[in-house]
Amino acid sequence: MRMLKVSVLAATLVALGSPAHAAAAPKNYCADLNGAQVGSTCQIKVSDPGYEISISFPTDYPDQKSIAEYVSQTRDQFLGVARSSTPRDLPYELDITANRYGSAIPPRGTTSVVLTVYQSTGAAHPVTSFKSFNWDQAYRKAITYDTLWQADTDPLKVVFPIVQADLQKQAAETGPIAPSVGLDPTYYQQFAVTNDGVIFFFGQGQLLPEVAGPVQVLVPRSAIDPMLA
Repeated sequence: MRMLKVSVLAATLVALGSPAHAAAAPKNYCADLNGAQVGSTCQIKVSDPGYEISISFPTDYPDQKSIAEYVSQTRDQFLGVARSSTPRDLPYELDITANRYGSAIPPRGTTSVVLTVYQSTGAAHPVTSFKSFNWDQAYRKAITYDTLWQADTDPLKVVFPIVQADLQKQAAETGPIAPSVGLDPTYYQQFAVTNDGVIFFFGQGQLLPEVAGPVQVLVPRSAIDPMLA
């Protein structure tokens, strides 16, 4: 009986020390994307006679899964177009770079990553767009356009005039923005929260004609602070 108890105890200890019971290693999203980790940045480089890919994004952003999923989807869509298209003199190009932003204004801090996405896929002109990721450091969850604001507020009544005035300075020749466009929340989904306010990012052909290129506008915190969640 004593030998049986010892054998059972030994087997239990072996099982507990096995890889199945060890703490799971954190998922390496950069490796899953066939990227190379350089410090706290994931770099993805692909070169082919027909296309070139250059992607970099931070690996210390709290919600790595969301960034990795977006990068994977964007890259795969680009490859689908590049590989199925007729070869041309200049290779197709996908370039994604990242900028970091943050806010330490009470009651809680935020951290943001904004990806600038440049694509040249055979159209008359290359196109640049943005994709933002915002994280609430206190509540440990993503911040979306809807959760950025307090309920029962209408922020665009304040935000749109500020955006329009700034963009008229940046691209006066493009003319005014129609209210039906400027008051549409669809165009304000890409943003970053900072100590100074909220920066909104607009890709080519959104609020302004495509020829104006990608633009961004800082809406001062003093103008919108009462509406921020």
